[in-house]
Amino acid sequence: MGEKAAVRSRLLPVLGEVFRSYGYEGTSVARMTAATGAGKGSLYNAFPGGKEEMAQAVLASIDRWFETAIFLPLRDEPSAPQAIRHMLAQVETYFQSGQRICLVGLFALGDERDRFAIRIRHYFAGWQSALTQALVRAGHSHTAASTLAEEAIASIQGALVQARAMQDTTLFPRALSRLAARLLPVSLSEQPLTTLSHKGE
Repeated sequence: MGEKAAVRSRLLPVLGEVFRSYGYEGTSVARMTAATGAGKGSLYNAFPGGKEEMAQAVLASIDRWFETAIFLPLRDEPSAPQAIRHMLAQVETYFQSGQRICLVGLFALGDERDRFAIRIRHYFAGWQSALTQALVRAGHSHTAASTLAEEAIASIQGALVQARAMQDTTLFPRALSRLAARLLPVSLSEQPLTTLSHKGE
C-alpha cells in the first residue's frame, strides 16, 4: 500500500464518524481537521476532490465492509439460517445496538441524496438481493423472500432511527430479536445471535 493510500485508509473511519455526527452539509474542513488531527493540506492531498471525494470514499468503504461481512455470507453460506443469524449479529455490532447512525440512510434523507444516489441505491438493493437469496434457500418463494427482505431492511432502518431518538440501547436488539423470529425457524430464532467464525470483520 502506497503512502497516500495508507493515509486515506487511516482517515476514512474518522471521517465517517464526522459525517455521521454532522451530516454532509454540516461537515466542515475545520471539523474534519479537528477530528483527524490532519491539516487541511494533508486532507486535500489525500482527497484532492475535497469533501465530496471524502464522502464517496467513506461510502465505498462501507460498501466493502457490508459486501464482505454481510452480503457475501447471505449469498454463499450453505446454511441460509446461519447466514441470516450472522447478518443480524453483525448488524447489531456494527450499529452499536442502535446508537450508531446508518450513514447511507442519513445521506438518503438529506439534500445530498442525488449526489450519492448510485451508492445509496447499490447499498440497499445489494442488501435486499443478498437477503432475498438467503431466504429463497431457506424455503421461501422468490416473491415472498423479496417482500420479507424488503420489510426486514425497512425494520432495521426504522429501529435505528427510533433507538437513536429514544436513546435506548435495548430497543434495537429487541427489534432484531423480533426480526429473527420472522426470518428464522423457531428452533434457531430463540438462540443468541452469533456471527460465522470465518466471515466478516
